[in-house]
Amino acid sequence: MTERQQTIVCAFDQRSPRVSAFQLHEWVYETLHLQEHEVVMIQIGRRRHVYIKFRDPQKMQAILTATQGQEDFRHENGEISKLQIEAVGLGMRRVRVARLLPKVGDKTLKMALGAFGELRDIQPEIWSNAYRYRVSNGVRVVSMSPVKHIPSHVVVARYRTLISYGGQPTTCYSCNKPGHLQTACPHRRRERTESRPATMASWTEVAARGPISNNDNIG
Repeated sequence: MTERQQTIVCAFDQRSPRVSAFQLHEWVYETLHLQEHEVVMIQIGRRRHVYIKFRDPQKMQAILTATQGQEDFRHENGEISKLQIEAVGLGMRRVRVARLLPKVGDKTLKMALGAFGELRDIQPEIWSNAYRYRVSNGVRVVSMSPVKHIPSHVVVARYRTLISYGGQPTTCYSCNKPGHLQTACPHRRRERTESRPATMASWTEVAARGPISNNDNIG
């Protein structure tokens, strides 16, 4: 069976009013803000499921992040339906898991990655013939069918592992969100701003109020 890759499914409630193909195209354009060159296919399937196939997996992940798995559809009669949006199978992937201690068993790793899809097999990665010792290099290779993209870093048994596979969107080392790197992470900048010590201006403002009493708090 051929698996859909780089595809999301938008599922209408079975009790919602019917939607024409024209309305659907307009909704994709106005709500998801997709351009024609970003889309490979829009297919209306059974049970009021609409499949949208993307050219770029990172664009697909951006839509999933922006919608948080749900979006509104306004019908011509004014009724609003809630659409469930999720990724369809991304196909089989060979997922490399690095920086995981040997003492952490495959069963623990399987539980950690199970939230991202169905695992088929876990094997140790072996040094190539170019090296003297044909033994494990400490990396584990997981054969699995992800239903959504896996962040670059996943905590397994309290260890922060490095995850990589073909077609994986780049995610931030600090917050694990796609679309930016650690150096430009907005969460990291906010944390640094909030933890910044009092500036000279703040001390000047306190002094301007006059002598400090026992009721004054210096921040």
